[in-house]
Amino acid sequence: MRVAVLGGHGKTGRAVVAALTARGATAVPLGRADWTDLVAALSGFDAAYVIAPNLHPDEPGYVSAVLAALTRADVGRVVYHSVAAPYSPAMPHHLGKARSEDLVRRSGLDWTILQPGAYLQNLDLSGPVEVPYSLDVPFGFLDLADLGRAAAAVLTEAGHGGATYELATRLATVRELADEAGVAVTEVPDPETHPWLSAMFAYYDQHGLPVGTRPLECLLGRG
Repeated sequence: MRVAVLGGHGKTGRAVVAALTARGATAVPLGRADWTDLVAALSGFDAAYVIAPNLHPDEPGYVSAVLAALTRADVGRVVYHSVAAPYSPAMPHHLGKARSEDLVRRSGLDWTILQPGAYLQNLDLSGPVEVPYSLDVPFGFLDLADLGRAAAAVLTEAGHGGATYELATRLATVRELADEAGVAVTEVPDPETHPWLSAMFAYYDQHGLPVGTRPLECLLGRG
């Protein structure tokens, strides 16, 4: 099986490529610099895993172009990398993924949608932890290796067409993770590097991002 991993050079893409390779599939990472003609670049693939660039200003436009290219290249299977709680009006980039999910569902392709929680690897637990939101709100944290394994499973196994899966390895607070690692943890002011990130931090401060662990356990045969 040949799988194109669009956005495959980042940490998410590398995890997906590694897991697909471990399953014996041929996984090819494709970044935007890797093609001048996306239809030609996708020719000959059986499936595609689609990761939009982080904080893309028009993710629905990006996904729409990719879906059109997949259709023209006769790649009938697509897995879209979305986010947990995509329809959250307070977080603009989540809404972009919600609209993109709608495009995927109406694409006419054989689709599956993955909705990952926050990556465990986004917290550096080797030293003091500082985050710009509450330390005590719940998050569904996802290990990158587990994300890769889940993506590989839905791409290579039958029965996942038309499915949407939320993914989390464990439910915890930032304080709990820091305490387990034996490191100090502090809530700090929002660095205000991007308005969408500021909106996300404000949402996290009130609600966290809880995600159930059962779908991942079932996908990976752990439950």
